[in-house]
Amino acid sequence: MANILTDTQEIVMKPKEVIFRRKAEHVVENLKKRNISALYCTTSRDAISEIRKMIPEGSTVALGGSVSVIQSGLLDTLRTMKIKLLDRYREGITNDEVEEILKQGVSADVLVTSSGAVTAEGKLVNEDGRGNRVAGMIFGPKKVIFMVGMNKVVATVDEGLSRIKNVAAPLNCIRLGIDTPCARTGFCDDASCHAPQRICSQIVIIESNRVKDRLTVVLVGQELGY
Repeated sequence: MANILTDTQEIVMKPKEVIFRRKAEHVVENLKKRNISALYCTTSRDAISEIRKMIPEGSTVALGGSVSVIQSGLLDTLRTMKIKLLDRYREGITNDEVEEILKQGVSADVLVTSSGAVTAEGKLVNEDGRGNRVAGMIFGPKKVIFMVGMNKVVATVDEGLSRIKNVAAPLNCIRLGIDTPCARTGFCDDASCHAPQRICSQIVIIESNRVKDRLTVVLVGQELGY
């Protein structure tokens, strides 16, 4: 007879833990087929421990805009490391300083960020407002590390784009204080969304990686970011 969960905590968490791991095993395998390094960590703490090992001492490290990096505690950890952190989130930073940091980030040794979505087939789906984050994913930094909660794993590219526009974008617009149709209603209205408010401007779908070990995806068995 199959084991039936009865404890309230197990009813809520155990199925998620099992599905997260099973999905991750499938996605990690497909990422590796695309020459994208990948691993799965059960917790943010474990993921941070692995990511620390990937960043050489003395490296210049850039940050792509990422709630996941902040929420997980990874940003706090990076601030304690012996690296040159291009910290766009530091207290008291000016708009001009942020602009300069974004430019420097394109040629950093390491870019630490997240991904808007990762598909079951191992494709990375992202959409930017300014393009600095996706630019660094494509070219420039010698290493790009993606910290991705399992809430961002989707079946297809189309689902990934829908997730970005209808889940992540409204939340990010509210966070950034930007007045867009999705911030007002919670749903994407592409035809009515225009620059300069629009944050969905450049779509990048990474289908493979030609440079071995340049891209690493660290999947985390938690819900992280938007």
